[in-house]
Amino acid sequence: MTDDPREQDPLDGSAAVREYFGDTYPRVFAFADMLRDQGVERGLIGPREVGRLWERHILNSAALHPFLGEGRVADVGSGAGLPGLVLAAMDPDRDYVLIEPMERRTQWLFEAARECGIDNVQILRGRAEEVAESVEADVITARAVAAIDKLVKWCRPLLTDHGQFVLLKGRSAPDELERAKYTLRKQRLTGEIHSAGTIAGVEPTTVVVLTHS
Repeated sequence: MTDDPREQDPLDGSAAVREYFGDTYPRVFAFADMLRDQGVERGLIGPREVGRLWERHILNSAALHPFLGEGRVADVGSGAGLPGLVLAAMDPDRDYVLIEPMERRTQWLFEAARECGIDNVQILRGRAEEVAESVEADVITARAVAAIDKLVKWCRPLLTDHGQFVLLKGRSAPDELERAKYTLRKQRLTGEIHSAGTIAGVEPTTVVVLTHS
């Protein structure tokens, strides 16, 4: 068995991945490579994630892209840069704001954006409710941050009047939407669940889109 994580991940450098990302592949690959090399040591991903980085993290994040619509994106709880840096790497003509409360993770985001040539991002340290006065976004993204009802309460002040939430979720998405129904009704939001595919052989990602009703 090889100890090289690149050889452990069957999607690393694959033709399907290159075709999926097209012209944006070099930036996405640079970020994935940096995350693979430093992510475990810096506490961003677990050791078992290295060999499935593309499927579990990079493509999972990229699946949000078709749902983003137009305008500025705020990624809340960016952490390792998932999905924020992946989406920004795919979308160089759009402005992204990455919001992360932990200092060591904001430092990682600064370094990764600089070294990977992802220059369309602004990185803010703080919680969503702490940066509401300085951030206005048309789209809010989040991955593994909180349940839908909490995300809406925390992040609605960041959103423009007709903006939308585009959230990475798992199999619990229907239950989360049900539990959030009163919060969504109060905020005049309607939720839809989508199954978002990327490349053949990779399980689709569950995406929840909240729009104004």
